[in-house]
Parts: sequence; C-alpha cells; structure tokens
Amino acid sequence: MLNTVYRLVEPRRIESEFSDIDVNGDSVLVRPTHLSICNADQRYFQGTRPPEVLKKKLPMALIHEAIGKVIYDPAGDFEPGQKVVMVPNTPMEEDDIVAENYLRSSKFRASGFDGFMQDIVAMRRDRVVAVPDGIDDYVAAFTELVSVSYHAINRFDRKAHGRRNVLGVWGDGNLAFITSLLLKKRFPESKVYIFGKHEYKMDDFAFADETFFIDAIPEDLRIDHGFECVGKAGSGTSINQIIDYINPEGCIAALGVSEDPVPINTRMILEKGLTLYGSSRSSADDFRHLLQFYKEHPEVVDYLSSIIGEIVEVRTIKDMTHAFDADIQKHGGKTVMVWKK
Repeated sequence: MLNTVYRLVEPRRIESEFSDIDVNGDSVLVRPTHLSICNADQRYFQGTRPPEVLKKKLPMALIHEAIGKVIYDPAGDFEPGQKVVMVPNTPMEEDDIVAENYLRSSKFRASGFDGFMQDIVAMRRDRVVAVPDGIDDYVAAFTELVSVSYHAINRFDRKAHGRRNVLGVWGDGNLAFITSLLLKKRFPESKVYIFGKHEYKMDDFAFADETFFIDAIPEDLRIDHGFECVGKAGSGTSINQIIDYINPEGCIAALGVSEDPVPINTRMILEKGLTLYGSSRSSADDFRHLLQFYKEHPEVVDYLSSIIGEIVEVRTIKDMTHAFDADIQKHGGKTVMVWKK
C-alpha cells in the first residue's frame, strides 16, 4: 500500500515522500485524525535544537501525540473505523527492572524515527490503545502528554513517604496544569499549591488550593513534596526554589526538559535528605490506565479541554506550516491539527 509521509527536512521545511506499507505483515494500519503539537516538535521545526542533533535526526516526520482510526488489522483485534491512540514509545526489548520508556534501546516517534505526520501509520499492535466512547477527540489527541504526568505521579506514589499534606507544583504551563490536575484528583486529601509567574495562566488553575507568584512566596510556607514542570533554563531555578521550601525527606519530581545542564543546590539536598528523581515519557500501560481514568473521571477530560488553544485543519503542507506558526505564537494551551489528508 502506497503511503505519504510528511518529513521535516530542515527547519521550517516539510516535504512529502512516498513509502510502501506491507499489508501482509502484523501491523495495525491507522489513519491519523487529530495530531497535537508538542514543544519538542517545535524545537525541531524552528531549528532550536543543536545543529549536530538536527543533522542526526532529520529528515523525520514530526508529532508524537495523536489519535486516529483503524483502517486495517490483519488479526482483527481492532475494527475498521475504531478510534485509537497511538503510543510513540517503541521498546525493542524487555527488562525486569527498567521500564520500557527508560530502556536506551527503545525508539520514540518523532525523535529518531518517523512520527505521526503521515497519511497512514503502520503501528505495532502493542502500541495501539482503543479510546473509550465519549472521550473528546481534541483531548484524546494529547493523551501522550497527559500520560507523562500520569507516569510521573505513579512513580511519586511509589517513592515518596506518606506525609502528603501539601504538594507543590512549579510552573504554569500545560505540563504544570495537567500534573496539578491529576494530583488533585489522585490525592484529594492533599492541598495542591501552584507556583508560577503568569497571572493569566494561573487563573486557569481553579481546582488548585492556592496559587503563588514565584517572587512572592511567603517565607514560612512549606511543602511536603514538589514537582518541577518548568523546563529549559528555568528548571534549575525552580528545583532550587523547591529545595528551599520543601520539608526534610521530601521528594522532588523533575519533569521539565532542559537542553543544557542546570546548577542545583546539592548541599541542601544532602542536608534535608531529599529524593530527587526524573521522569520522562511513558509506557503503553500508562496510556491504557489513563484512558480508563478518563472514563471513570469525565470531569478531568472537561478540565483538560480548557487548555486546547488552537485547532487547525490540515490538508496541505502550507497548512502544516501554518499550524506550527499558530502554535509558536499562542499564549498557551495545546494546538491540535485536524488531519484532513
């Protein structure tokens, strides 16, 4: 079967290329319908990744957050037209200790091999998860991003001690919104505090117990555990601020991505006996459990729909470029491409 793949060949330049899909294999063939743009996609598209990285990765089809409809499954596990979410992480081996999203041998869509900007995507069947009826398509499109927070919170639940009176989330962007929302739903007895710098963004955190500007935190405020959702150069500053306000033996989850090393106050990590751990990406099981979580808590989906910023119908390469430009110029929220290919 002939397929068209839309690859970024250099910053801001997308070209179409034909490829052949083997319909006699075991892959589930999925036609993408809704694709969500991530900051990682933008770094490739805008050319802000280091030149040596761009040279190594490109050409490559972008997007690792997407849903689609099954057009063919040789095994019959999925019905034609069934709505599914596509899992970008693709493990190549199993390990009794290391999770699939941390194995160095795992591949990841739109980071080393083609993402979902294709007319048809041939998916390994263990990388396809059915979307329950009634889940909003635009929210389902960025299931991958929510699964990252879901995965990090599961790890927190296993690692952190049981005193969870106050949980602090640093950041006021999409990742912080999602993480704090899931924390509040997962630990309803805990207070969730938000620490950010944009009032218009923090106004959206209506479910949080308190919001604070990072330059006006009360000196006597304390948290039991903290979540860093800032990334970039600000991740170091955020982690250090968490270290300042966290109680001894607390747990710090680092979720923000930084291109460069950042300085961290290790002296106080030692003095307070803190645990600092990182979380990245997620597994297929995280997707399955999260979608079930959506089904059980439809109000979470309603809250998540509030961070949909732009919806762009895409039929041509020009439309694709427009979607990325609209995303980079928005004040916040997620940009979803409705794939009309």
